[in-house]
Amino acid sequence: MANYNQYFIRMQDGTIKQINPFTGTEVWTVPGRGNKPLSNAINIVPKLIEKKEKEDYCNFCETKYMNTPPEKERLVRHDKQYLSIENAKASELSLTKPAFRRIPNLFEIVTIDYWKKNFNFTLSEEEQKIKKEYMSEKEGYEHVMNVVNLKLKLLGKDVATTSIGEKLDMADAFFGGGHELVVSGRHFIENAMDDNQLYSSGEMTHEAHFEYFKFTIKGMESIYKNNKYVRYVSIFQNWLKGGGASFDHLHKQLVAIDEWGVSVEREIALLRRSPNIYNEMAVNLAIHFNLIIAENEYAIAFSDIGHRYPTIAINSKSEKAHPYEMDEKELKGFSDIVHAVHAAVGSQVACNEEWYYTPRDTTDVMPWHILIKLRINMPAGFEGGTKIYINPVDPYDLRDKLIMGMHKARFDGKIDKAVKIGDECDAKPNCLMYYKKYYKS
Repeated sequence: MANYNQYFIRMQDGTIKQINPFTGTEVWTVPGRGNKPLSNAINIVPKLIEKKEKEDYCNFCETKYMNTPPEKERLVRHDKQYLSIENAKASELSLTKPAFRRIPNLFEIVTIDYWKKNFNFTLSEEEQKIKKEYMSEKEGYEHVMNVVNLKLKLLGKDVATTSIGEKLDMADAFFGGGHELVVSGRHFIENAMDDNQLYSSGEMTHEAHFEYFKFTIKGMESIYKNNKYVRYVSIFQNWLKGGGASFDHLHKQLVAIDEWGVSVEREIALLRRSPNIYNEMAVNLAIHFNLIIAENEYAIAFSDIGHRYPTIAINSKSEKAHPYEMDEKELKGFSDIVHAVHAAVGSQVACNEEWYYTPRDTTDVMPWHILIKLRINMPAGFEGGTKIYINPVDPYDLRDKLIMGMHKARFDGKIDKAVKIGDECDAKPNCLMYYKKYYKS
């Protein structure tokens, strides 16, 4: 049996010392700091915004589609259904209004040159066909060239001396690259009056959030399909500039990499030594210290320990190892808990949403889990010198603030009714079913 007290200690003066069981990160919360509000400073005098039929506030907005690379897919709401439109031509972009768009990132973290030069990667026949068809249209050709020229300028390169051939090679990244964005169709909430009323994950309905999740997972599958050298697709969401976002316009990022990444490698190593570790050292530990925030039949959320920033963990209860293997009910249930957390946090808090799931090329199985990290504090000199991090919000204060926010969100009809909050939760030990794989004959 795990000795939980070695990971979570309250000192006589009230200081809480935490060590994350998965990373070994040591965190202290000093008394009195828990009263710090979660929300970032809202503009003292919010700026009124002009109501427009088509938003034009940033390069992700409806009137700026030509400032971003060609779309790979868009999701359009029709009555109560969402319809997919893949590889729309430049001349077709204004014909429908997307709820979400999947587009290449103009500045890739892992570039297409990385795949070409290290793996001899080439665009598939299908991708080459899509590129050719898109650029055969005058509007499409001009769109691609204008975006390439914009990228060259931002890179500080001479547009005039770059040949057409070089520009066409650069355009491969728009049709076969491995860094994509899933972008919301809205910048502000409907009928917004000022610039604080941004459209965030928590501001959408739980049904729309489910579509956002499904659309993201479809993009992940597409990346795996089109590049056999990809071992993992890192998925994350940076919200607000304090969370690392370039634009205050809701979007997720999908980045293909040729390894699992340090975090997943570390977790898989722990999993091999202790197959039930996600129950024992995540959910069961949270139950032991009364840190559960919300739950439904398919997922559970709790205030996590040992993080530099206040962090909420959401774990899937499914036996299935990969997000794209889950059925609609499992995926919707998981999405509903993530959405409820965002609704409770609110749109004014800078945060990161990080996805962790089982890599495709391992026989080990870990549950799909998401960490939502609230970027309300800045690690400084003390942390750098000691590697002991000061988190201003202790896990209990975080739990209480989230439970309060979630109750309000439910009262306002913003979250799914099946979400249980706080004391309503069953909070049964070993509720994550992924471990059954290890005990099947």
